[in-house]
Amino acid sequence: MSEDRVIRLLASGGHSRSDVVLGIGDDGAVLAPPPGRQLVSVLDTLNEGVHFPPGMDAAAVGHRALAVNLSDLAAMGAEPAWASLSLSLPETDSKWVESFAAGFHGLADQWDVSLVGGDTVRGPLSVSVHLVGFVDPGAALTRSGALEGDLVYVTGWPGEAMAGLRVLESGGSISSPRLERRFVRPDPRVGEGLALRGLATAAIDLSDGLGTDLQRLAVASGVRISIRVEDLPVSREIADIFGAASALELTICGGDDYELAFTVPPQQEDRLLRLAEHWSCDLTRIGRAEAGEGLAFTREGQAYPVDMSRAWRHFGEQT
Repeated sequence: MSEDRVIRLLASGGHSRSDVVLGIGDDGAVLAPPPGRQLVSVLDTLNEGVHFPPGMDAAAVGHRALAVNLSDLAAMGAEPAWASLSLSLPETDSKWVESFAAGFHGLADQWDVSLVGGDTVRGPLSVSVHLVGFVDPGAALTRSGALEGDLVYVTGWPGEAMAGLRVLESGGSISSPRLERRFVRPDPRVGEGLALRGLATAAIDLSDGLGTDLQRLAVASGVRISIRVEDLPVSREIADIFGAASALELTICGGDDYELAFTVPPQQEDRLLRLAEHWSCDLTRIGRAEAGEGLAFTREGQAYPVDMSRAWRHFGEQT
């Protein structure tokens, strides 16, 4: 199958926005940014055998490739708009490409995203997506705005995605459709991120695990994030399958959740909770920003040791 045929398959069924002046089919895309708005640009790469298991369903790969980028935009309170795709394929299988495109465009349509260009090459299976969104000037959420006294919240059930990967890797000996779906088809919290504009003081998406990513937020904001272990949303599904200790470890150290962790001033908590009544996910208060630095865990008022060496690291041996 020719490269032109691959490109046509990837483009087919795609959503078209009115601000795409010229999309797929030329040497570059011509786009019309909204006047007076700022652009937010994100990019993520997924490699087979690193970010998803070999042989994973092509539609799920397409969904995940876009979802991880949507999650970054969600953490910045940005409205998604335009995507570019770089796809490396070991062989040109038309059914695989069609399925991949269906998974990608299914999520793209949900969030009004147009695929406007990209590249295809022969090589190990790898997907890179560049996604651009819009914010009003000065309205982007960042990791660096948390203040002493702010409350720390997290969406959803961190740890379920990594537990879902364990289910997939069990070869069928463990069954949990809920956990498996949390890894295979994560739900980026785009709507929730948009709702947090003007409300949250800092935000981050949980790609590398709750503990690792909150540590990053703490460093960027120059505060200490203190987490009450007893308040963490530990998934009952994980606990039932893998045990309570593993459930807590996965909640703190598991990655690939693409939930949002964020801080809000105490005086904004009631407003937040009213908004969250209409959200598609659960919301849990798990701690507070304090004077100091780094990340701390407590249980019933006492320091609680957490082995962060169990957390995901891109450049380091996993234990």
